[in-house]
Amino acid sequence: MLVLQSSSFIEFILENILMVIDTPQVTPQVTPQVMALVNVLENEMSLVEILQALELKDRKSLRERYVLPALNQKLIEMTIPDKPRSSSQKYRLTAAGIHLKDH
Repeated sequence: MLVLQSSSFIEFILENILMVIDTPQVTPQVTPQVMALVNVLENEMSLVEILQALELKDRKSLRERYVLPALNQKLIEMTIPDKPRSSSQKYRLTAAGIHLKDH
């Protein structure tokens, strides 16, 4: 009887371990730069507007340290995803970005 109870317990523990391992991370690790971008992004904003809101001057740094990581984490999205280099391109928060900003 004790063997049966132990094997059930071991099965239970292993199932829970597998569930935790297979569960994707709900809260992505967000850099301070990405968090700053999420916090200033209102509605739809161009890169120039984002630069001004963050009080930055270097467009390349904005793209590499703020925008691309936020896009990769799906916290922001492009308004014209088919034309990433469009002069009319703007960025907006995704549902995940809004959730992060609100919490």
